Amino acid sequence: MKTLTKNLLRTATVLLVLVLASCGSAKKTSDDLITDASQEKAMIEREHPMMAEYFNSAEGYAIFPNVGKGAYIIGGASGNGVVYDNGNLIGYADLKQVDVGLQIGGKAFVEVLFFETEEALQRFKDGSYEVSANASAVILDKGFSEDLEFQDGVAIVTVPKGGAMAGISVGGQRFEYTPIQ
Repeated sequence: MKTLTKNLLRTATVLLVLVLASCGSAKKTSDDLITDASQEKAMIEREHPMMAEYFNSAEGYAIFPNVGKGAYIIGGASGNGVVYDNGNLIGYADLKQVDVGLQIGGKAFVEVLFFETEEALQRFKDGSYEVSANASAVILDKGFSEDLEFQDGVAIVTVPKGGAMAGISVGGQRFEYTPIQ
């Protein structure tokens, strides 16, 4: 039993390292990232017109156009994004996520953090920002028609892009903000 547990943990650790390494090596230039974010924002607004109001009325938002996630018991996700304050590009951000649970597979998605207030945006900009495991993200799909719920001034929206993943897990996300120089 100990050998099986060790092998599972070793396999899961190797998988997590590979997923996170592959996401990091695919970093795009800042121009590519801005273009990707703009295209994904346009897609979200086209397919979910009510989201345009959130982009327009939020104090700011961070959009991560290409987040990759993989898991085999231990999961990891990684992505790069751009941050806007009142519609103006102000910086870049990195997303990292680690979670544990009954899960397997891989997927890609877009993630947007909407900041309801200047204080919420400032907390994000102050450095390392974390979203706890109990924070819930709204998943935009064809039938979405609800209002977003802000927790501590932040609402999280994800849009699936592809892949297949199954399971239940607990984890959190960590963000690093870098202002434009």
